[in-house]
Amino acid sequence: MFSSAAKQEIEDIRTKYPNARAALLPTIYVAQREFGWLSSEAFDAVADLLNVPKATVRGVATFYAMYKQKPMGRHLIQLCTNVSCMILGAERLVDFLKITYGVEPGGVSPDGRFSLVIMECIGACGTAPAMLVNDDFHENLTEKNLQEILEKYT
Repeated sequence: MFSSAAKQEIEDIRTKYPNARAALLPTIYVAQREFGWLSSEAFDAVADLLNVPKATVRGVATFYAMYKQKPMGRHLIQLCTNVSCMILGAERLVDFLKITYGVEPGGVSPDGRFSLVIMECIGACGTAPAMLVNDDFHENLTEKNLQEILEKYT
């Protein structure tokens, strides 16, 4: 199920840890990158490759918010709606994303371009509202600059 490149990467990861269970988090990350999300089959592939119980893989992967258990859009928008961001307009930005891109929190846009995840706190209260798109941080968001930012992600 894994590509040969992913298997090699996981083997390299495995050598850095004292046992297979300790290598579980980075291996799950490789699986998510390889398959786009973590299906039951992806959990099974990780368990088989590391020789750890499937329930352990599922338990670890479902504990952390960074691992996705359903198909995602090509680009992941993580928008903070905590107090500072909310006060400075994050809720309007959520509505803007729904109307403009057809993406609901926890969902995927109809064209498969974006997924939207609401973040509890992104740690940017001084420059709120803020978001991550994939691994790119953006702050001081308005509807206008949000649209300009997202136009760069095809």
